[in-house]
Amino acid sequence: MRVTQLRLYPVKSLAGADVESARVEPWGIEGDRRWALVDPTGEKVTAREERSLLRLRAEQVDEETIRIHDGDASILVDIPLGLPPIPVSHSRQGFAPPADQDVSDWISERVGRPLRLVWQEEPRMRRMSGAHGGLDGDTLSLADAGPLLLTSEASLARLQEWVDAGDAPTELEMVRFRPNVVIDGDEAFAEDGWPTVRIGDLELRTAEPCDRCVMTTIHPTTLATGPEPIRTLSRTRKWDGKTWFGTRLVPLGEGEIRVGDEVVPG
Repeated sequence: MRVTQLRLYPVKSLAGADVESARVEPWGIEGDRRWALVDPTGEKVTAREERSLLRLRAEQVDEETIRIHDGDASILVDIPLGLPPIPVSHSRQGFAPPADQDVSDWISERVGRPLRLVWQEEPRMRRMSGAHGGLDGDTLSLADAGPLLLTSEASLARLQEWVDAGDAPTELEMVRFRPNVVIDGDEAFAEDGWPTVRIGDLELRTAEPCDRCVMTTIHPTTLATGPEPIRTLSRTRKWDGKTWFGTRLVPLGEGEIRVGDEVVPG
């Protein structure tokens, strides 16, 4: 098996960008989900509540800079320097420094509501929840529950077969599931049972399968919503009251992974 796609999401809930290689740190891919959006009270705002966020795309420029795109328009964003942190509602985070006000104004104008862009200065401080497979010392970016998300083309193909057999066939793009690492796969959903996996020279531990939410029902381009894939997952991949697709991984070290790397289950 091989890695077929790597994807980086510098800003939580914005569209991301494909990369050919990525540096993996203990809390996830370097630069992944270190930025997020909050409302004026500090409450986190994601595409679950504000799907127009997916119209904006973020890419990493260098270690200190990202660029956010809205069609042909874009704005450079530097990490905050000297700005006091503000309260945020991200679990086990508490506070985060905000970007310059002109950046937040630029985003707010496009989304149609006041928002503030914030940056996670120190991911070593955000503990990964034991409820999601975190062990002592595991830390996390501003991702929901795990450092990396892996999905399999073989699993998506099986899910697509199930959807196509229903009364309202819907094409499922992998980007709906917002993975960091996509592999070609061997057997559908085999990744659920891997205790560990080696990608290139990097070992990772499976924390848990990934429970899926309403964001997967949003078309990544048109932003139209529909019942799939949650409807089909509810019929075929539901347990503990949730639906599941993909796995959350915890790095057991640091290193670089690349498109084309061999994938070996442990």
